[in-house]
Amino acid sequence: MKRTGPTKEKTKKLVAMLEKAGRKGKSAIWIELAARISKPRRKRPDINLWKIEKLAKVFEGKNLVVPGKVLGFGEIGQKASVAALEFSGLAEEKIKKAGGKAMLLEEAVEKGIKPKDMVIVK
Repeated sequence: MKRTGPTKEKTKKLVAMLEKAGRKGKSAIWIELAARISKPRRKRPDINLWKIEKLAKVFEGKNLVVPGKVLGFGEIGQKASVAALEFSGLAEEKIKKAGGKAMLLEEAVEKGIKPKDMVIVK
């Protein structure tokens, strides 16, 4: 069976960017994210806001990184910094309304977020 992966050019460029950041900074977390994003779309996680809120309480002060899409089901009452491949419109709105940050993974790489400040959400 033929191996499938991302078909969107934007996603392919992101995978290359993450791999480059991982090699340059000798950081395994960027390479791990690139590997998870390069999987077929149906195997990438879709995370709801209620789970983001639970994790934000446990990992306070960390950036939550989702190698998939953040969906708007649930409420978020806590400030959280979330970086993801994609956001639904409602999820992004709710995160910003709660005082948090919703950024795409490209922005996270460009900002140079330190790997020790990141948690990958499964």
